[in-house]
Amino acid sequence: MASTCRALSANLRTLPNSSFIRSLPYIPSRFFAVKPAFSSLKLNSNSSRFSCRRTKASMAEIVTPKSKGKVKVFDTEEDLAVSLAEYTADLANKVSQERSSFTVVFSGGSLVKSLRKLVGQPYIDSVDWSKWHVFWVDERVVPKDHPDSNYLLAYTEFLSKVPIPTGHVYAINDALSAEGAADDYETCLKHLVQTKILDQSHSTNFPKFDLMLMGMGPDGHIASLFPGHPLVQENEKWVSFIKDSPKPPPERISFTLPVINSSANVALVVAGAGKASAVHTALSDVSNSEVLPVQLVEPEGELTWFLDKEAASKL
Repeated sequence: MASTCRALSANLRTLPNSSFIRSLPYIPSRFFAVKPAFSSLKLNSNSSRFSCRRTKASMAEIVTPKSKGKVKVFDTEEDLAVSLAEYTADLANKVSQERSSFTVVFSGGSLVKSLRKLVGQPYIDSVDWSKWHVFWVDERVVPKDHPDSNYLLAYTEFLSKVPIPTGHVYAINDALSAEGAADDYETCLKHLVQTKILDQSHSTNFPKFDLMLMGMGPDGHIASLFPGHPLVQENEKWVSFIKDSPKPPPERISFTLPVINSSANVALVVAGAGKASAVHTALSDVSNSEVLPVQLVEPEGELTWFLDKEAASKL
């Protein structure tokens, strides 16, 4: 099955009837290593179900049941960003030594800004960007130069600053309807599986991304999977669509939960006191009348939470 993915120019010009890829220039710079300074973290837990052990001075690790993943809590969002860059770069280089591609998935919101440390030293020179293939776990069905576009945010904050090669950035076809864009994106993913760029889970047959980087909303939603919405229950499609999103804009496409859970690695990056209640619900054993979508994230591989202390304040 042929993919419809084609190139998207750096000035965000819309090309009709195609999915889009973008090429990025490379500006070389000298390599030098920077070791970040760390401050101490004091973390209080109000639940006996959690235990806490110090790893680095800026970070505490909360021990939870294995199904809930590894939970790292940082003094500040800045410390979180430093650790997230190290985690992502180390994983990218490990996978790149074993395979010809490193498949990474972004979400929107504050997630891309949390990757800001990757665009500087030492990572700009030490990461093998030529093997990166970039996807979106969800996207708003708007033009790529629209302020609501997840692509535009990623381009502005990250993609325009790193040397990812032509043809390795896969954005939705914004000339199609929500349903058409979802079908087109799934077709593109299936082509990439067939050509061995994208791995496939042997147990589920869903695509298996090397790393899925996701944020979480204050209501516990992930991607465009919202609490109580029927899309959370979709278990056959790879990519689906929503026309009645409770959060604007209403039309979006989204990876389904089985695709998210087929990932080799999932990083949930959450910062801010406004998300503390959802974090507590997701990581505690307290019964809840309605299961939040974030509670359903149980990847085949490793789940790691990156929290600042505000987001973890109710643990």
